[in-house]
Amino acid sequence: MSVRGKKHAVAGKTGAAPKKTKSAQAGLQFPVGRVYRLLKRGNYADRIGPGAAIYLAAVLEYLSVEILELAGNAAHENKKARILPRHIQLAVRNDDELNKLLSCVTIAQGGVLPNILSQLLPKKTVRDAAPSQEQ
Repeated sequence: MSVRGKKHAVAGKTGAAPKKTKSAQAGLQFPVGRVYRLLKRGNYADRIGPGAAIYLAAVLEYLSVEILELAGNAAHENKKARILPRHIQLAVRNDDELNKLLSCVTIAQGGVLPNILSQLLPKKTVRDAAPSQEQ
């Protein structure tokens, strides 16, 4: 058996309440402890406060939820049950703030936004409009 995993009770104390993770205490889904460990090992600064990891995990969770919600809406509009890279691309490029944040990012298999310049569209002539008015 592996020793790693969630600790259900403090060793030596019977009937003790299970230890809550930092993520559970902060009300987040993203792992605060892992973010804290990566911040410390990344040599970003000499000292890293515990609040920095909570804040960064909350920001990452918010961004991922926002992108997944918009991509899910794009998948629903295309009558798909799964989110594809194309749906992420459409979600990011149609949102002004996310587009600005991810302007230098290329999403693999994402394609491009459908865009046809108005100058390239066929011009409507008077002859085309006249039969529709007669009927």
